[in-house]
Amino acid sequence: MYRFLLTPRWWGINVFAVLAIPFCIFMGSWQLGRFEERVDTHAQQEDRSARAKAAAARPLDSLLPVDKVTSGRQASARGHYDTGHQLLVPGRGLDDKQGRKQGFYVLTLLRTESGKALPVVRGWLPGDANAKADTAKVPAPPKGEVAVSGALQASENQGTDGVQAAGGLPKGQLGMISAASLVNIVPYEVYDAWITLADTQSPLRPVPPAAAEGSGLDLKAFQNLGYTGEWFVFAGFVVFMWFRLFRRESEAAKDAALGITVEGAGAGGGAGDVDAGAGESQPTSRA
Repeated sequence: MYRFLLTPRWWGINVFAVLAIPFCIFMGSWQLGRFEERVDTHAQQEDRSARAKAAAARPLDSLLPVDKVTSGRQASARGHYDTGHQLLVPGRGLDDKQGRKQGFYVLTLLRTESGKALPVVRGWLPGDANAKADTAKVPAPPKGEVAVSGALQASENQGTDGVQAAGGLPKGQLGMISAASLVNIVPYEVYDAWITLADTQSPLRPVPPAAAEGSGLDLKAFQNLGYTGEWFVFAGFVVFMWFRLFRRESEAAKDAALGITVEGAGAGGGAGDVDAGAGESQPTSRA
């Protein structure tokens, strides 16, 4: 009855199912593992952030390059603010009790003793970076030699929230905080990192440090979870289609064994018409 399973057509179906089902399960498990890994790194990052806030600041150079471990750590540096290259970073939101508000970062470059400059986000202000009434509220940076400490952050990229990588911003504004975007603005080397101050001048508000890239429960993490469900659904679909085809073939084989055949209607009509025609065309005996 099940000899049809040995036909070349069913050999192909069986081989496909045997290979496809484990592959889908493997891919689903792999995507689930990626999601769980992001959950674990998110918890680790939160723990590191909590410890970093309580830990003493360390010299900047000892924490470079920025990675998942050093991101958010308190870094310290000494130097002079370059008041001639203070920049505004527009289109940056900040959450408060009334919800999320739009505003801009105030970024000033700190010329350190090493000769390189460190981008320092001195704080955030609500409003429009193109409105004179809002930019007039920006306090002047301290003069003379200063010692700063803040949460260390990696350079932004095109995927960072709020970044305006297309360019075309007015003079004195910066779309992306990175050494690459600053190289054509200032005539000196810039660290491939930046810090955000916790202690800010009024009316500036401190900018909280962001989680290191790839360590938070971001959109990519939930994409991994969605892909997990998709792969398991694919595996279930392969099983469903195999049993559906198997059931149809086995029922057809049973019907054939019982001599039951299904004949389609001809172009001239149904089976009843054929019987009627047969009765009318019976041959007559010759005299």
